[in-house]
Order: sequence, then C-alpha cells, then structure tokens
Amino acid sequence: MTSIISTDQLSKSFGTVRALHQCTLGVEQGQVFGLLGPNGAGKSTLIRLLLGFLRPTSGTATVAGFNSISQSLEVRKNTAYLPGDARLFRGMRGRDAIDFFASLRRTSPRQARQLADQIDLDTSRRVAWMSTGMRQKLALAITVSSETPLLILDEPTANLDPTARGIVLDWVRDARSAGRTVMFSSHVMSEVEQTCDSVAILRCGAVVHRQEMSELRQQHRIRAHFERPIGELPEGLARLNDDPHQLVAQTETNLSTVLKWLAATDVDAVEIEPVGLASVYDRFHSAETT
Repeated sequence: MTSIISTDQLSKSFGTVRALHQCTLGVEQGQVFGLLGPNGAGKSTLIRLLLGFLRPTSGTATVAGFNSISQSLEVRKNTAYLPGDARLFRGMRGRDAIDFFASLRRTSPRQARQLADQIDLDTSRRVAWMSTGMRQKLALAITVSSETPLLILDEPTANLDPTARGIVLDWVRDARSAGRTVMFSSHVMSEVEQTCDSVAILRCGAVVHRQEMSELRQQHRIRAHFERPIGELPEGLARLNDDPHQLVAQTETNLSTVLKWLAATDVDAVEIEPVGLASVYDRFHSAETT
C-alpha cells in the first residue's frame, strides 16, 4: 500500500535539547495510526514537523507526497489537524465557528453541524461560555468534518466524558472506512488498542517500538503448572522462565496449536491472557527504563 506519511531520519533539537531523533516511519493510506509516549516523548514535535510548523534539524518528511517544508501549503491542504491545545474564537457562538471554518475550506458546514448534534453539543453558546469539554467537542466536529485525506488528532478524547469518547472513536473508525488516514496520539491504551491498525511508541524523542495491532492480538501470555518436567515446547511458543514444572511463555502465533499441545500434556493448572498493548508499552516505559 501507499504511504501517506513518510519520514526519514527526521530529527529536531532545540539548542541542546533533543526533541526528536532520527525518526523513520511510514504510515499507510487508510490506516489508523497511534502515537504513544509520555509527555515530552516527541509526539507533538513529530506532528508539527510533519505539518511544516517546525523546520527539522536534519532528515526529511513527506505527507501525501509533498515535502513538509518546501511544500507545506500543499501538506496542510491535505490534512485536518486538531492540536492538543486547540483554541477557537471566544466571541463566536459554536455555530458561527462551524460556519467560519467551513467558509475557509469552501465546504458546506452541514457535516460539522451533524457531528456536533451527535456529540450533544449546544452550538448556540459562545465559545467563551463553553466548558473545556464542550470546546473540545466543537474543535473535533470542525476537524473531523473536513474532507481531507489525512486527519491528525493530538489527544482527541482529552476532557471528554465516556459517552463522547466512544462517539469520537466511532468517528475515527468511520474515517478509516471512508478511506481516510488517521494519526492520533493518546495516553489511553484501551482507545489505541481498540481503534488503531498500527502504533509507534516514542521515548525521549526516539521511536523505540513499532507494533502492528493484528500481530499483537494473536499474542497471549501463558502460565501453566505441570506434574512432570516440561518437555519440548511447540513451535511459536517462547519460554520466559526456567522452572521445570512451571511454565511462563508467550505465543506469537495462533493460539489453537498451543491449546492442542496443552490438552495432550499432564498440565494441572493453566492461565491464558492476551498480552495487550499496555504490557508492550510498559517494556519501554516502566520505572526501570525511565
């Protein structure tokens, strides 16, 4: 498939502070791509470099086939961006803000109005009188309603109640179904796990892990106790301990092969659970590694 986002050794430093270091990524068209990492990991810096808001110290980035620096105007024409600190004109009513941004794009405001209704937003209020969550809803409706092939959403569900979070994640899935690409950052593992096709984990300005979610969903952690010493393990089962009677292992393939093997052994206790994105994330951001 075609990459709509591509970076090659992309780096950005602010004086002696290395905000992003040699980031090489490709995001395929039609994917939902997640960026994970704590504050200061480099997520927002990467997004701003992609959009041409920052000039890289070294390396290159392209979006929709356009260079993020020399063709930044074309990049922004093809991208709708929700920043983490989205700000709207405080004197405007919600409906006026929707109409204003639609006029800038030369599109109809109807879609944004429909999204605002779906998320239960009163657009008759002035922005200055809206709560933080209401302003987030308004910014999301304006951004997601665009017709651009790429959506970049920085912490899109921050400040939202659980019902609104679910609606926004449905919007992300709908965008993918329509053939659009969505890149979003989040601190909520369950959101990323449920929604994304692929994720990148950042730490101290570097991409430390890339994970395809289809592969992760096949991985399980197995704990089992055997009456007799454990023999040879089946293919695709990686052992994580050395106890002759107690097995801790992880499967990288389909679980059915492992289940057949367990059924044919003298196992007397077994626990099986999905590996999950949180455990992968913790490998790179646990207390021992930070």
